[in-house]
Amino acid sequence: MSAKSTTKPRRRAARSRDPKRGKADLDRIRRVSEAEIRRTSPPELEELPADFWDDAVVVVPDSKVPISLRVDSDVLAWFRARGPRYQSRINAVLRSYMKGIGREPRTKPRVLK
Repeated sequence: MSAKSTTKPRRRAARSRDPKRGKADLDRIRRVSEAEIRRTSPPELEELPADFWDDAVVVVPDSKVPISLRVDSDVLAWFRARGPRYQSRINAVLRSYMKGIGREPRTKPRVLK
């Protein structure tokens, strides 16, 4: 007799109606001229020195771990009301809290008797 599976079957992700969403149109990007880039760039980029990117370093972001987190409904509503990427903002708040706590001296937890 075989054991019953306790995992839930995974739903297939719905296909996007716009297949290019989230993907760069590399062919179009390769066709853009330097003049077009200069014409459409924000004004603050005009004054960048030629060597601006010489010391640039690629920073690989930390990987994310999917979790289930219970939060109060008003807290979730507050973050969602601020638009897309609310989960990234929640993560930023948690990271800020973590860094703030990390700077404080560590003390042993009090044991109540």
